[in-house]
Amino acid sequence: MASLKELSAIPEVLAPGHRLCAGCGAPIVVRQITRAAKGPLVVTNATGCLEVSTTVYPYTSWNTPWIHTAFENAAATASGVEAAYQSLKRQGKVDKDVKFVVFGGDGGTYDIGFQSLSGAMERNHNLVYVCYDNGAYMNTGIQRSSATPKGADTTTSPVGKVSYGKRENRKDLTQIMAAHNIPYAAQVSPAHWNDLYQKAEKAFAANGAAFINALAPCPRGWRHDAKDTIEVCRLAVDTCFWPLYEVVEGKTRVTYKPREKKPVTEFLKTQGRFRHLFQPGNEAVLEEIQKEVDRRWEELLALEEISNRQSETA
Repeated sequence: MASLKELSAIPEVLAPGHRLCAGCGAPIVVRQITRAAKGPLVVTNATGCLEVSTTVYPYTSWNTPWIHTAFENAAATASGVEAAYQSLKRQGKVDKDVKFVVFGGDGGTYDIGFQSLSGAMERNHNLVYVCYDNGAYMNTGIQRSSATPKGADTTTSPVGKVSYGKRENRKDLTQIMAAHNIPYAAQVSPAHWNDLYQKAEKAFAANGAAFINALAPCPRGWRHDAKDTIEVCRLAVDTCFWPLYEVVEGKTRVTYKPREKKPVTEFLKTQGRFRHLFQPGNEAVLEEIQKEVDRRWEELLALEEISNRQSETA
């Protein structure tokens, strides 16, 4: 377990001076995860908020080799770079132990980049893919994505007389990635920094592909005060809307279980994108959201129980 003093001594990969919004979850995630690489690191960055705000020409906030690629092919680009590195290493032309990490938002990960991500995971490239999940296409106007929670108000799932917001439940991408049978998959939150850091260490140490899904609030799209980002993250975990867990070689382990599981409304009411759900007539929607959170939490605990039994009989 790393101490804050130890972490603060690690050189920054993402330097200050970028133009990401105050309270944005993405740079918090990036700074915490890149510290765990502990050595030479190559970053591939899908188009999105993180890319456009950290590399405003002619400046850059990246203190490491960095590659910008399109929304749809960040994982494919990183796969090629990693494969070239492995070839050079076999030829004796490179002797450094280089790590590779990809950062993409939910639009470039859950949706547009899903095909190349799935391919990279299936081929088991030795890289870490990190999704900073802010629940919509924030960079292009707050349009809904398949990571957008049910009931959220976005520019393409607007609230009105005939709509209560997005009608579909969010995609469970962490479970989908774990189903690729990769060495490591995890879900993290910036509010639980040590849990996040330890999982990043495991991801970089994995012998093959690793995936991390990181909650990354967007104050503008979620409509909460910039100062409340970490508290919003904490409530997402305490309500089990965003459980913290890892899947190591197919075995599931829940890394944080709230002493008191709070109702999901405690998380929803912190954000303006859900404000309409608390108006008369939307009670059934809130009940549906709570049932879905409960169902996924119970399924996760069941997977952990199965993994524990398998370990006992192994």
